Amino acid sequence: MTDANTNPYANAQDREVAGRYERREADWRQGAVVYQVIVDRFAPALDLEAKRHLYPVPKRLRSWDESPSRGDYVEEVRVHSHEIDFWGGDLASLRSRLEHVIELGVDVLYLNPICASYTNHGYDAIDYLAIAPWYGTRTDVAKLAGDVHDRGLKLVLDGVFNHLGRAHPLFQEAAADPSSRYRHWFDFSDSYPGGARSWSLAENLPELVHENPEVAEYLWAGPDSVVRSYLRDGVDGWRLDVASDLGFRYLEELRLAAHACKPGSLIVGEVSSYAAAWLGPLDGVLHWNLRRVLVEIANGRLSAGHAQRILARAYADADYEHMLRSWLFVDNHDTPRLPDVVPNPDAQRLARVLQFTLPGSPNVYYGTEVGMTGGEDPEMRAPMRWDLVSDDNPWYAFTRRLIGIRRNHRALRVGDLRWLDTERLIGFERYTDRAAEAVIVLANPGDEPVSEIVQLPDSKLMYTLVDALDPETVIAPFLGMAEVLLPPHTCIVLVPRTQEPGGYSAAKRVQ
Repeated sequence: MTDANTNPYANAQDREVAGRYERREADWRQGAVVYQVIVDRFAPALDLEAKRHLYPVPKRLRSWDESPSRGDYVEEVRVHSHEIDFWGGDLASLRSRLEHVIELGVDVLYLNPICASYTNHGYDAIDYLAIAPWYGTRTDVAKLAGDVHDRGLKLVLDGVFNHLGRAHPLFQEAAADPSSRYRHWFDFSDSYPGGARSWSLAENLPELVHENPEVAEYLWAGPDSVVRSYLRDGVDGWRLDVASDLGFRYLEELRLAAHACKPGSLIVGEVSSYAAAWLGPLDGVLHWNLRRVLVEIANGRLSAGHAQRILARAYADADYEHMLRSWLFVDNHDTPRLPDVVPNPDAQRLARVLQFTLPGSPNVYYGTEVGMTGGEDPEMRAPMRWDLVSDDNPWYAFTRRLIGIRRNHRALRVGDLRWLDTERLIGFERYTDRAAEAVIVLANPGDEPVSEIVQLPDSKLMYTLVDALDPETVIAPFLGMAEVLLPPHTCIVLVPRTQEPGGYSAAKRVQ
């Protein structure tokens, strides 16, 4: 294939970036669409009766049509009752519903914690190297990884390495015996609730002392460590819970250990602060900061100009390749679902369009694709609504359309970013070295229609533009500018119409 260095229609800028986008495409971590699943809530168990004994009192096994609700504190086990309510999904039932994930068109399957734990959420591990018995075994993980890889996807697990569960045998031994070799894996003091330093003062989640080399050896440094052993089982990466709590040094050590074990693996970390400095120690971040920006835009709390300046700063301050590996989300297991925080359906769609067109890797929380609702914890963790998976469901059609647009437009996956000069609109271009791949995104987050003339600072963009979301919307740029009229809370995603009536193209000698 002719490249920019040999193509007579390439310009100097094309030759300067020759190979950039091909390299990005070769890295599965850049621009991927991620689908997130809580295994317990995704698909009903194939044989629930055979599993009932795995949920002894005070745990409760709920019916699939029940919705989770907040419960009372259970003093004997130091957790809330809703943390030990289960719906019975497992790795086998997840494998039985993989076709749904494939049909969506995503690239990565990400699972909330599946290691042995006491609670349903799994953020209180009692054995990192074993799988929760209600989910299956390590063999089931390897089978899932094989199924996922056979379908061209990758598998990422949730790594909860800042803290473990109070019921973990190592913590129990250390708490009971001051002379235990594990005593210095934890920070014991009468000044802490429960006698040990715990995450966010939750007694059930004692923190590990990563400054102890034995802890690092156990979690990531050693050849049989938690991180490395799952990568050898076929897992392709880890999403690190409360990653910023681990700090820059240990995140970098963990990332390097993972890459040494499995080159090209992904270490993406949950970061709730401004993300720029964490990109480097991590391959990417779970981008809480941008999630808030998208929600504030959708709710009209940020003007278009202010929002664009915030977004531009966030991308300018960060390494761009790492931003392409960062996960962009509008809802997940720790937030109310988008309809519960953005009441306006048009504004919800606007937030999701921006999620799928800004540089990064969109993270789709299970059920988002069918319009599931759910408020604060645990309401947002309801069982998957399989009755809503239908081509007649407009949210399902919309999600598939967004994913399809990304799949069909290379610039949205691996292209660069150029901000447009606008007044009352958010505007940007995603582009590569090929003129026909350019994508122009314009959004009106306000409550009034906006008419603007927008400069298109792309010298090669000599095409009529069509809205990928609504092909009936056609815009013909004139002298490097496009005139647009956007209703309130709407977006357009403009792509070149490369097949003009009569076959003529002014870009015939432009790469």
